[in-house]
Amino acid sequence: MASPSSSAADPAQHKYLQCLTNHSSTPISQAIYFPTDPLYTSTLESNIRNLVYASDSTPRPLFIVAATHVSHIQSTILCCKAHGLQLRIRSGGHDFDGLSYVSPSPFVLLDLFNLRSVTIDVESETAWVNSGATLGELYHEIAGNIKILGFPGGVCPTVGVGGFLSGGGYGNLMRKHGLSVDNVVDAIIVDSDGRVLDREAMGEDLFWAINGGGGASFGVIVSWKIRLVPVPETVTVFRVERTLEQGASDVVHKWQLIADKLHEDLFIRVVLIPVPKFTIKAKFNALFLGKTERLMGLMDHEFPELGLSPADCLEMSWIESVLFWSNYPPETSTEVLRDRHPKPEKFVKKKSDYVQEPISKEGLEAMWDKMIQLRKPILTFNPYGGRMGQISEKDTPFPHRAGNLYKIQYSIGWKEPGVEAEEKYLGDIRRMYSYMTPFVSKNPRRAYMNYRDLDIGTVKRGSKNSYAEGKVYGDKYFDGNFERLVKVKTAVDPNYFFWNEQSVPVLPGKVEL
Repeated sequence: MASPSSSAADPAQHKYLQCLTNHSSTPISQAIYFPTDPLYTSTLESNIRNLVYASDSTPRPLFIVAATHVSHIQSTILCCKAHGLQLRIRSGGHDFDGLSYVSPSPFVLLDLFNLRSVTIDVESETAWVNSGATLGELYHEIAGNIKILGFPGGVCPTVGVGGFLSGGGYGNLMRKHGLSVDNVVDAIIVDSDGRVLDREAMGEDLFWAINGGGGASFGVIVSWKIRLVPVPETVTVFRVERTLEQGASDVVHKWQLIADKLHEDLFIRVVLIPVPKFTIKAKFNALFLGKTERLMGLMDHEFPELGLSPADCLEMSWIESVLFWSNYPPETSTEVLRDRHPKPEKFVKKKSDYVQEPISKEGLEAMWDKMIQLRKPILTFNPYGGRMGQISEKDTPFPHRAGNLYKIQYSIGWKEPGVEAEEKYLGDIRRMYSYMTPFVSKNPRRAYMNYRDLDIGTVKRGSKNSYAEGKVYGDKYFDGNFERLVKVKTAVDPNYFFWNEQSVPVLPGKVEL
């Protein structure tokens, strides 16, 4: 860990450390890691979830601030502004294109992993959760206090709360309770002037913007107050697989017709995987908020094509269903949800789409051929409907509500390092994405901001055309909400301090550094 004496030998480090110390109301030197510090590399790499951004050629921060107090956040912002440094803000590391911990310009990494407390108020059915907590830590704390409350978050426990919530945040409770941001009631943010603001102090426009518009465009969000949601004592899950030879084409086609219309207690995700022997495996993963008997009645009536039987179903508590959806073996302790690094990382790329009209049977069969040809890309279909169709697209910056049947996540992962492998696999997923153009939303072709994808557009630092550049990806992520986000950005951060390659830009003619 850094200290005034250890960094004094480097004039630049001493200058930064002195600035940080002067602007912090609590001791900060032990939270700062310079490249010469023993913990610099391990801290940087411990929360990188995509090995594409862990190579020797990846730009590294001038120093890391592993904040333990809100004053550390304030001082980091003020000193980065004073010395013309870029700021990257990381809460978890599941940032698929690395924007939270990589920058082409000299930058500082503000890592929030030490700010991870979760405080549950059972009486009001709310919780305050710090941005550096993971979803697993949040779920574990909720279940440790009360068994009949949950939260509509994602299914991957190691995702950081900060980025997840500020980008919209969806999971298998969204058809019943909406997105995570639909259940946020307050937040604490540090703005570009270093002010600490709650909802009342920041105003409703800024509060609206950070609930799905990407918090890192507007400030550093320290913590969130969330509304917990009721869950039954017993839920039911199942995981059923069908190959093409077992009629998967017919089953997936029927799923498209009914998945958004099923009872809102039922969420069925479809994962489509190319497998050996030149076929496709369709995995149907489900969460039902109730017992098997009622689920079977719904499935027999609405979706008999899947051929679900009671033997396929498992009854359990909601917190146990979190483990099931994370592919943990039966009887795994819920303590595993507190493990921030349970799986080895790999090279990965993600993309996204929204489907508003069912793909024909012929279209699906042609899609299978393309997937089999490319061999690696995996497609995941996440159903909409229910509560998602009842919330106005203007209520939060996240616009993808009524009119969407399902969202597609494209995913490709590989283990081989090197530029050649990277170019091959990136080319494969881009070819799959291009192939799907006729089947997905248009004008704009929509995308999900939490699946960051630099392929769909970027804004250059210092560009005189940042508004026009930002509108390219902004319309895809935010549709009709983009213009309001730009107005909020211009009002709260007119000098464009909080910038990344896909940040919300300021209005044309305003100051851009």
